[in-house]
Amino acid sequence: AVCWGEEEEVKVEEIQVDPPKSGEARIKMLCASICHTDVLCFKGFPLPLFPRVLGHEGVGIVESIGEGVRELGEGDMVVPTYIGECGTCENCMSGKTNLCQTYPLQAFTGLLTDGTSRMSINDGGGGGQTRLYHFLSCSTWSEYTVVDAHYIVKIDPRIPLPHASFISCGFATGFGAAWKEAKVQKGNTVAVLGLGAVGLGVRIHTHTDTHSLPCSTMHCFCFLLQFFELDMCFFISTLSLSLSLSLSHAMKVMEGARTRGATRIIGVDINDTKREKGMAFGMTDFINPRDSDKSISELVMGVTGGLGVDYSFECTGVAALVNQCIESTKIVRMRYIP
Repeated sequence: AVCWGEEEEVKVEEIQVDPPKSGEARIKMLCASICHTDVLCFKGFPLPLFPRVLGHEGVGIVESIGEGVRELGEGDMVVPTYIGECGTCENCMSGKTNLCQTYPLQAFTGLLTDGTSRMSINDGGGGGQTRLYHFLSCSTWSEYTVVDAHYIVKIDPRIPLPHASFISCGFATGFGAAWKEAKVQKGNTVAVLGLGAVGLGVRIHTHTDTHSLPCSTMHCFCFLLQFFELDMCFFISTLSLSLSLSLSHAMKVMEGARTRGATRIIGVDINDTKREKGMAFGMTDFINPRDSDKSISELVMGVTGGLGVDYSFECTGVAALVNQCIESTKIVRMRYIP
């Protein structure tokens, strides 16, 4: 699927996908999904690079590998990711983040790490080829795509394809925010503001050991907030404040918190139909702010007996809710105790 220009119709086209070069793999895509970041880039954000093959969530099998690729083989089930991992630079070795200094986010060039593209399309009657830009090193909206091996994660082939498609972004964003970044602990209380975009991959951890996933998978949501500030997920705890990219995968936040042992998970949304779905993902309490004249933070305080929560996750990207998220935590209550 080729996007020819800013907010122009995405068209299914026959394109040329070159064989992989050294250090790369060509993937036959089996399933891909749409993320709000794809929509933003369709609108020309952060840079209007067209024509372009979008998509950064997906799963496929390795069709062929280039010279020097040792950790992947033909037939492996894999997901492409938009942040690579060399495993040796300061950031990769830090244990806190893997904003890899060798294989960073490729957001502004639309090209692979060597500065070229593996995708092209016939000019028409002229016999020439027009270069197609890649998207976030992935370009999953194509039957075949070429990706640098450092941006590829091998996964358990037993994971259902529609679920696996979310691992590289949606699942890591929500589940990882609670499970890896906030490190919610057993007995903690959690509030989740905004219960949108119920993903199919929320129970992936039952088939794969999340501890075995490379840092690039579970950290890929926590980077360069200024690039995607419209789609952020705040989590605020009594000990820390962190920002992470989110695509409103609040149900995955709930699943991550539940898996970590949270005993109370409070969901906040203005849509009452989210109540039943939230309960299925571990939510213990539901708040619809439109049912009360009180603020969200006051309602959360009411549910927790005036204590507030240990962790609060803002999953809408609405700036006005960030303060409500902070004011729902225990640290705010402690500040104002006489």
